[in-house]
Amino acid sequence: MEWTLKQRYRTYDSMTQKEQKKLEALVSDSIWRQKYHIQPQYGLLNDPNGFVWYNGRYYLFYQWFPFGAVHGMKHWFQTESFDLVNWENKGVALKPEYGYESHGIYSGSGFVHDQNLYLFYTANKRDDKWNRHAAQCLAIMDIKGEIVKLPEPIIKSQPQGYTEHFRDPKVWKADNKFYMIVGAQRQNSTGCALLYQSSDLKQWTWIGEVKTKERDFGFMWECPDYFELQNHGVLLFSPQGLQPKGDVYQNIYQSGYFIGNPLDTEKGSFEHGDFQELDAGFDFYAPQTTLSPDGRRILVGWMGLPEIEYPTDSEGWAHCLTLPRELSIHEEKVIQKPVVELELLRGEKVEATKILNNESTSFKGIAGDIYELLAEFSASTAKEFGIELRVGANEKTVIKYNSFEKKISFDRTHSGQSFAEEFGSIRKCSFESKTISIRVFVDVSSVEIFVNNGEKVFTGRIFPSKESRGIRFFSHGGRTNVKVVKWVIDEK
Repeated sequence: MEWTLKQRYRTYDSMTQKEQKKLEALVSDSIWRQKYHIQPQYGLLNDPNGFVWYNGRYYLFYQWFPFGAVHGMKHWFQTESFDLVNWENKGVALKPEYGYESHGIYSGSGFVHDQNLYLFYTANKRDDKWNRHAAQCLAIMDIKGEIVKLPEPIIKSQPQGYTEHFRDPKVWKADNKFYMIVGAQRQNSTGCALLYQSSDLKQWTWIGEVKTKERDFGFMWECPDYFELQNHGVLLFSPQGLQPKGDVYQNIYQSGYFIGNPLDTEKGSFEHGDFQELDAGFDFYAPQTTLSPDGRRILVGWMGLPEIEYPTDSEGWAHCLTLPRELSIHEEKVIQKPVVELELLRGEKVEATKILNNESTSFKGIAGDIYELLAEFSASTAKEFGIELRVGANEKTVIKYNSFEKKISFDRTHSGQSFAEEFGSIRKCSFESKTISIRVFVDVSSVEIFVNNGEKVFTGRIFPSKESRGIRFFSHGGRTNVKVVKWVIDEK
């Protein structure tokens, strides 16, 4: 359908019971609803927001447009979990109410202070000429779960020299001071991040632009997130406008990080290495991190991208969030490992081993559409080896290692209903190791791939038919040992 501005810029409160039932009916007919990922009940989900441990549980919000699978009037939808696995929907937490947020509650972060949860977000307003006006705002949740917004923005506009692309505040504390980083765009249409400081979380002073070595790196930096880990400073962000380069920057927009010395908060200077992509797959954007109670740095991302049509759009819903990942640093790279709590999902276990000799094979009891799989390949003389997932008559999703190229690839050319074909259907990255372990989480319409315990990660949506449930293992041009463990994932 063609959406008018009036249809796209309505609040959830204006939804009629008839509209809600129609959306629920559309969604209930979908064959691609996920079983163990966070997804919208209907409408469009995008960026994770306000991810934090508070009051004995994890709080995680996400951008939500209720009326269908388009980017319209954004709200914050609230979910909660004790264990990062079982999530409970709590409903809309933030909705547009004031004039300065008339066109949406955009992304932001959460910070716990004095037993309250401070929720920082960007208010979006469009004027009569459709010019954007952005402000950074604050809402405070108490331990009863009641939320009160401050009636005025805490940062009313961007500093001079920057455009209205000014959004996605992330807040942290260091040396008894509070800091906020905000994604921004310079007047010359290049991306950057801005740094603010506060003593009370309400009055903020602009320190300046975060000084990095990149002066012309995309046209906008969305969803910045700064943290320190293992004595390193890490700046995550999602730069828009990078041009494809070899195997990297193949998606419409990218997500990645700079890693270096801790940020000099007084000067705003950050010494770092080159930009590295977080995920080598197709559908990963706008990640946000938090600290667990035991000190782990946990990341969740949006399993989707802006400005792309997905097969579920016609069903009145779109997108999901990634599984939570624990971050660590090894040799100046961020490693992403599925959080240990995900083992709670494991049901029946099946194991198999075989020496594959220029062949493709399947194993009894190893098939399905909802599972966790670990395949370890070793002692290989093969040109290439790997796994085919969600195999059907004319469908398969392929993960393979090419020993000549020394590259791992994720191929969804024949995964099912195609989409975003203008960006290609194969993703590759360089990787060299004598043994290759591939850990895969497969849900009804997604694949998350962790290579060698998270050294490389591929994330992608796939839309196969229900009947495509096969799993095959192959070795071409030589021999490869493979050891396989599969766990059924118990549906919620």
